[in-house]
Amino acid sequence: MGILNLTSDSFFPASRTPDAGAAVAKGLDMLRQGADALDLGAVSTRPGSEPVPEDVEQARLLPVLAALRAQTEAPLSVDTFRAATARLALDAGADAVNDVTAGRDPQMFPLLAGRNGGLILMHMRGEPRTMQVEPRYDDVVGEVTAWLAERVARAVAAGIARQRIVVDPGIGFGKRLEHNLALLGSLDRLGGDRPLLLGASRKSFIGDLTGAAVADRLDGSLAASAVAQRCGAFAVRVHDVAESVQCLDVLAAIAAARDGARRAGV
Repeated sequence: MGILNLTSDSFFPASRTPDAGAAVAKGLDMLRQGADALDLGAVSTRPGSEPVPEDVEQARLLPVLAALRAQTEAPLSVDTFRAATARLALDAGADAVNDVTAGRDPQMFPLLAGRNGGLILMHMRGEPRTMQVEPRYDDVVGEVTAWLAERVARAVAAGIARQRIVVDPGIGFGKRLEHNLALLGSLDRLGGDRPLLLGASRKSFIGDLTGAAVADRLDGSLAASAVAQRCGAFAVRVHDVAESVQCLDVLAAIAAARDGARRAGV
C-alpha cells in the first residue's frame, strides 16, 4: 500500500505532495512501481500534530481521489477519522476507509455499514497531539490485541461485514520504543481472525534504535516489512514502493523455494 500524503506537514518531508497534480502523478507512479493499493491522507497524524479543518481536508483529498479513480481500478483507501469526509470519499470512488481512531466518530460505523467499502481499524492511545506524552501499558501486546478485537466486534455489531475489516496495531501511535518492538515481535498474534496491516515506514522507532534521521530510515523500514511478510501480514503501508516491492518479492521467492524443497524432502 503506497502512502500518498496530500499535506505540507507530514513527518517525512519527502512524502509531502500538497499540489494536486503532483499528487496524482505520484500516485500513478507508485502503482507503476508495483503498489497494489494507495492510501490517500490529507491530515497529518504525526505526533504533536493538530487536525486541520474538515473543509481543508476535503479540498485536499477529493480532487486527487477523483482524478486517480478516473485513471486506475486499483484499490484506493482514504486515511480519515471523519465520517463526513469518508462519505464524500466513498461517493467519489474510494474503496476503503483507513481510520486511525477506529471509529471514534460515532457516524463512521453506521456510514460504512451501509456501504460495500473496506475498513481499516488502527490502535491509537489518545490523539496525535498528545499520544506520545508518557504512554504506558502493562502488557502492550495483550492490550492492543484485546482493544482491536473489541473495535472489530463493535464494527460488526453496527452492521459492517467482518470480512471487510482489516486491523492495524498502530506502530508509533501512543507507543514507546519498547512497545513498538514488542508489537513487531508479535505481529502473528495481533489481528485475531482479521487481516493485519502494518504501517512502520520510516517511523521514529527506527531512529530511536539506530540514530537515523527520517530521510535515512529506508533500510529499517524494509526490515519491518520483511518481518510483517514473514508473519503473514495482509499488507504493508510504505513510502518507498519500488524498494519495498523488490525486497518482498525476493523474500517471497526464497520462501517459495524453501517450501518447495521441504515438500520434495530435500
